[in-house]
Amino acid sequence: MSSFLGGERKSGQDVRTDNVNAAIAVANVVRTSLGPVGLDKMLVDDMGEVVITNDGATILKNLQVEHPAAKVLVELSDLQDLEVGDGTTSVVIIAAELLRRANIMTKNQIHPTTIMTGYRLAMKECSKYIKNNLARNVDTLGKEALINVAKTTLSSKLIGADSDFFANLAVDAIKSVKVVDELGKARYNEDAINILKKQGKSWRDSELIHGFALNCTRASQGMPTSLKKCKIALVDFNLQQYRAQMGVQVLINDPEKLEALRLKEKEIAKERVKAILASGANVVLTTKGLDDMAAKYFEECGAIGVRRCKPEDLRRIAQLTGGKVVLSLATMEGGEAFDPENLGTAEEISEVRVADDEMIVIKVAQNRCQSILLRGANDHLLEEVERSLHDALCAVRRTLEHGTVVAGGGACEAALSIYLENFATSLGSREQLAIAEFAEALLIIPRTLSTNAAKDSTELVAKLCAYHHKAQKDESKKHYQTYGLDLEKGQIRDNLAAGVIEPALRHIKAIQFATEAAITILRIDDFIEINAGQGGN
Repeated sequence: MSSFLGGERKSGQDVRTDNVNAAIAVANVVRTSLGPVGLDKMLVDDMGEVVITNDGATILKNLQVEHPAAKVLVELSDLQDLEVGDGTTSVVIIAAELLRRANIMTKNQIHPTTIMTGYRLAMKECSKYIKNNLARNVDTLGKEALINVAKTTLSSKLIGADSDFFANLAVDAIKSVKVVDELGKARYNEDAINILKKQGKSWRDSELIHGFALNCTRASQGMPTSLKKCKIALVDFNLQQYRAQMGVQVLINDPEKLEALRLKEKEIAKERVKAILASGANVVLTTKGLDDMAAKYFEECGAIGVRRCKPEDLRRIAQLTGGKVVLSLATMEGGEAFDPENLGTAEEISEVRVADDEMIVIKVAQNRCQSILLRGANDHLLEEVERSLHDALCAVRRTLEHGTVVAGGGACEAALSIYLENFATSLGSREQLAIAEFAEALLIIPRTLSTNAAKDSTELVAKLCAYHHKAQKDESKKHYQTYGLDLEKGQIRDNLAAGVIEPALRHIKAIQFATEAAITILRIDDFIEINAGQGGN
């Protein structure tokens, strides 16, 4: 390290080793939570809020990571969660292992550019091999395949013991929100599924509700409990008696004028309600308050008013009903009006009693929205069940949209490792060293799975590689390529037949993202930290 431009500079092998160590430290945090027998982490923030989870993205999101290279792995986990929804732990472990092996190679005088070229080539070959050899079409496997995909995702979660129940719930919910886009492709909008949480009862009492359920009630008991052919106004402002903004002072000398001001404040609120109802709206959802005076007008018109809706729920309802969230009634002329084009449409809106409370349920044409009500003993449990179900929903959605699955339990990684070893020997350049290391790095997944299950990882992974070597060399034993780990009995089995399957996209994206993250960190050969206040001098 040397003094440089009023700061500190670290370069060459020092900075590379420092970055790799930071990445490995992050991976070590989530390593023990991988697999169906992975352990949970308890995270406590400075306010005393507790999060108990084994979801990689959630663990890393709650860590206060300071090191710049380690932050790349946290963002990598977030990206995998956003794109696929599952495999957030695997992607970080693979990236850290690739970096560890790359660092050893640079110490052995292999140039980083050669390593990066080899890694990119290996990544492309992996994607190609998964698509052409390992992926199985989900249409040939039937609905049972979708349930197995969800069960595989849930097997490592807290609710793994009841994976049958939640897998069916996830598959039914996702299949109900199917829409066909302009190109004729089926799309499954995950935002059309609203997950609600209620304390009490067992998690097996969770249920699927047809329609978009809101954890709100009517503003007044005099309003109708149900309406058909609804026009919905979505507003993000108060429907209460108007009050001047903070900091505005009104000086009045005459008591009569004070009364006139109060009447005017009521008149403004009344005109706003009338403007919304005059547009044809018979349902009004607002994120703010709705007072008794406004409720009286809704009752007289036979309309439903709902207050204190969550802003994110309002945005999702706007997307589903074709409406727009209105922030203000102000017009260009200085008056106030409500444009009927901002109204959303729904087949039916009703207040129904679910569990111990009333809820507003919105049913849209073609039944394009669903809600899942989760029950459980406490908030920590409900939050973890929600995260687990989110992963299952994402996995089923990606399987339906892309239509291919691969065998899980380390089968995919072992097959790719053997393929890349053979591919590396066919190259006559230095890149073969990087590709061979890439092949070894992929075995970190089956190795970690077996270690977490308290099994002999060396023996199990060696057996698994032997099976996959036979599958790729002997045509008569090609069915061995779906063989993976059985972590309960500590042996090798056909995971495709056993129903341990995952979306092919999960593995393709995990390898692509892990490789790109490893290359991003590997490219860094200089770290310059400028001291505050001296950079400009």
